Amino acid sequence: MADHEQRLEMHKDAIRAPQAHPSEGGTEWSTWRTLHLPMFRNLLVVDLVSDVGTFMQGVGAAWLMVSQGAGPLLVALTQTASAFPFFLLALPAGALGDILDRRKLILTTEVWMFSVAIVLAVLTALHLITPLVLLLLTLALSIGDALEAPTWRAVLPEVVPQEGLMPAIALNGIEFNLARAIGPALGGFLIAAAGIGTLFWLNAASYLGVLWVIARWKRPPNQPGPLRETVSGAIRAAVRYTRNAPDILTVLGRIGCVMFFASAFWALLPTVAHELRRSATLYGLLLAVFGVGAVLGAMALQRTRSLFSSDALLALGTSVFAASLWGVAGFKSVALLSVAILFGGAAWTAIMSLMTTVMQNLAPDWVRARAMAVFMLVYMGTWTAGSAFWGYVAGREGTHFSLITAAIGTAVCPILVLISRLPDTPVDLGAWDHWGKPMLVGEVDPSQGPVLVTVEYEVEPRKADEFLEALHNFARVRRRDGASRWSVYRDTEHPAHYVETFIVESWGEHLRQHERLTRGDRDLEENVHRFESKPINVRHFIYARSKRGRH
Repeated sequence: MADHEQRLEMHKDAIRAPQAHPSEGGTEWSTWRTLHLPMFRNLLVVDLVSDVGTFMQGVGAAWLMVSQGAGPLLVALTQTASAFPFFLLALPAGALGDILDRRKLILTTEVWMFSVAIVLAVLTALHLITPLVLLLLTLALSIGDALEAPTWRAVLPEVVPQEGLMPAIALNGIEFNLARAIGPALGGFLIAAAGIGTLFWLNAASYLGVLWVIARWKRPPNQPGPLRETVSGAIRAAVRYTRNAPDILTVLGRIGCVMFFASAFWALLPTVAHELRRSATLYGLLLAVFGVGAVLGAMALQRTRSLFSSDALLALGTSVFAASLWGVAGFKSVALLSVAILFGGAAWTAIMSLMTTVMQNLAPDWVRARAMAVFMLVYMGTWTAGSAFWGYVAGREGTHFSLITAAIGTAVCPILVLISRLPDTPVDLGAWDHWGKPMLVGEVDPSQGPVLVTVEYEVEPRKADEFLEALHNFARVRRRDGASRWSVYRDTEHPAHYVETFIVESWGEHLRQHERLTRGDRDLEENVHRFESKPINVRHFIYARSKRGRH
């Protein structure tokens, strides 16, 4: 059950922060004003119902698996079936979210999950459910959830205006923690009062609200045009974009560090609760306290965000969470332990709201779902690895040693600011498609390639070093937006003559490269052009194949 809650926590935390600059959101809007937006309000309500249903489903599935006499292997495989699709499908799901109509993709995945939930409820009612069938249906539900997750994140900036995004983040945090408090308790009560099958029927019904709201959403239809990407090409573009976006790499490194150490809290809290009181009631109480802390943290974040830079807020959040871990390790009083966990919940909200907001703010629309899929991979990967590692350490050295070590590691994470800083200034992600369209003689299929692009510069020799430094800085933008290889050469006969070359995998990808340049890249490009002594000359070459197509 704890593993199920952790998986849903990971999924929900990462969708709470739409695309907005972290220092700007919420300066003019109160936390509750976003409820005046009909689409956001409707999504929030149906999301609460759906999350409660999901938590009840987790309680019912765990109880059913155990009550049917399943061994430890099948019980453990249930958690594997819940988490594995998120690793396997994250990047393909992100690619689909950027290529296909996002509204239709969400509708399709919701219909899939609703259908699977109905099958589970029917089989349970007919007493035809077995541990193996339950395992397969759990996997099917998780596949739908994994395919939907990046797309769900990507549509949030379309629902709330920029000035209302930070309040929306706070309300999403409150919604999730309410569901976490209500769902398991309600699930346990309904199992005793009405049977496991009732939980499965209610979970199936909880999907109907999301379907109704998304179906009524008047989102402009997707217009893919002739340059639509393939899934494999979109995945390569996502990896290439991430590798060549320094600010995104900074976010991934910082969240990975925090999650690896912070995962000890979730991995070892059940053990701590069991050592204090051999009752599941205390564990449930501590989770509820964490949820209350998260709600209070979401509300306090609105008042304090403008006072801190991104790095300062992250350092504050991780320090408080580290202190909470230390308290979980050392406190033997339930009251003191609850206070530590309350502060941990507030710190957790600050960390996750900040990092997901910054990440979304760095990804333009064409790659947003894929960027968030990469974020999810790093987030879940370090979380999973950290949970296993701290559990192993606790098994060998004891729970107290494991938690103290994790607390120290969490507290040290802010030192990464010495390597790279989180961005605090807004990034203009608007398209800046100002390059001239390539001249063509004859027809060129978009799939033809690879394509070699050359850009010729004339630069005064005394400015050569500054020019090359500026060009190498701009090369990262070339690679980020489509170039697989990049080089610059100096003419041996004319020292003032330089040739920049880069290769793109296809003609269509090069045309998309034109559209991917943002206004935030303007300074880098203009810094290159200020060294030119005459206008540049751009030429395009497509790989020449014989008529037989053998070479």
